[in-house]
Amino acid sequence: MYRILEKRRLNPTVTLMRIYAPLVAKKARAGQFVILRVDEEGERIPLTVAEYDAQGGSVSVIFQVVGATTKRLDLLEEGECLQDFVGPLGKATDVQSGKKVAVIGGGVGCAIAYPVAKAFLSAGSEVHLIAGFRNRELVILEEELEAASTRLIRVSDDGSWGEKGLVTDALRKLAESGEVYDKVLTFGPLPMMKFVCKLTRELGIKTVASMNPIMIDGTGMCGGCRLRVGGKTVFACMDGPEFDGHLIDFDEAIARSSMYREFERHAYEETCNLFAKEAD
Repeated sequence: MYRILEKRRLNPTVTLMRIYAPLVAKKARAGQFVILRVDEEGERIPLTVAEYDAQGGSVSVIFQVVGATTKRLDLLEEGECLQDFVGPLGKATDVQSGKKVAVIGGGVGCAIAYPVAKAFLSAGSEVHLIAGFRNRELVILEEELEAASTRLIRVSDDGSWGEKGLVTDALRKLAESGEVYDKVLTFGPLPMMKFVCKLTRELGIKTVASMNPIMIDGTGMCGGCRLRVGGKTVFACMDGPEFDGHLIDFDEAIARSSMYREFERHAYEETCNLFAKEAD
């Protein structure tokens, strides 16, 4: 069993949990993920490794409450345990491939951008981190993002946090001001990453996008996480989660990501109703 050492609310719908998992912590690297189960009957969900402490034996994950399983996970408290916590899975980020990089995170995707930016900074790279949120209320990890970058550029849809605009607006301004990057790495909603990659193709900058499709076993057996990259079928769990952003078929990925949205909504509502009845 994997004990919850810390639980911290980052915004109204996003939570950080630090889990005691010494074997995972010993081998985890930036860009990798774990698959966990809340209980014996729970579904398997993938979550990116946000922090890892090899000496202390802990791994931190950050999740947004969007469905039945993340709702169940969010109801657990410090001292309680998870049923399963498997990893690290996926390929780690190549942090030796850029002397100057732009790391772009959108919304909860900043939880994935953070460890990658931190790893590049530790490797000696100059890191410009563009973080975008809809508004100030939804901002997470501001202090951590600033510490993990040489320069933090804040943007929000409504202008309540940093500059008003989109992450693509911020990247274009940086490029037009003369900033030159060896690589751009983008993390966040699929539509956002699609347009980041469209812009970097125009600017001629090598770009990596982190993909988080539907995933079940994390070993390439189920095929649920398949993507089309460069006209070939790949699996995010084994071949990724990071891929050449200019080769990803984002339209197909976006279509597949919405296939189970209605089922997820019903499962979430049923879970909320169940716990509401138990509370009564």
